Amino acid sequence: MRRTRRAPRFDRAAGAACLSKGIEQLGLSVGERDQSRLLDYIGELAAWNATHNLTAVRDPADMVVRHLLDCLAIAGHIDGARVADVGTGAGLPGLVLAVLAPETEFLLIESNQKKAAFLRHARRTLGLGNVEVMAARVEDCQVPAPLDWIVTRAFASAAQTVHHAGSLIGPETRVGLMKARAFEAEAADLPAGFRQIADHALRVPGLDEIRRLVVIARD
Repeated sequence: MRRTRRAPRFDRAAGAACLSKGIEQLGLSVGERDQSRLLDYIGELAAWNATHNLTAVRDPADMVVRHLLDCLAIAGHIDGARVADVGTGAGLPGLVLAVLAPETEFLLIESNQKKAAFLRHARRTLGLGNVEVMAARVEDCQVPAPLDWIVTRAFASAAQTVHHAGSLIGPETRVGLMKARAFEAEAADLPAGFRQIADHALRVPGLDEIRRLVVIARD
């Protein structure tokens, strides 16, 4: 008989303190209700992760840093009315950003059915009416209106992202690639018609690792 792994204990008070301090260090303004919803998300993610292996990060305390604060570090760079998160996995960064931006429509694209089921559950639990979950490969997705941003985290190389998501990238769409290494090699491999327009160095509170948000767009 297969044994179900028990979810690690989530010290919510410690997580709340870490999140609040990190948000302050990032220079963001996030109300208590939204901070509570972000912690609710971590609680749900840790519980589902014990059974469904949604993320390699097991400890909820680590999730606060490696998932919440890592995603919140790009919040100041993402704007507009319509954002798609390609290969969102457990909702990173799209679900986290959606908590902060209720007026922005977020489309979460994930082909893994278990992860998509979790996304729908999290959307209901957090009360995120600005989130749509699309359980499909990005190549098969169509959007009814132009996107302001496409964001990706641990999805693919820049060239592969353009190849897979190309039909969603309009003339004004910016593509934000969350990266943990230098981008020069990927920049040289961008397909014709695309260019790098920004490279933002990020400092994630509690994480002593390289993080950056690289932005590409059509010429």
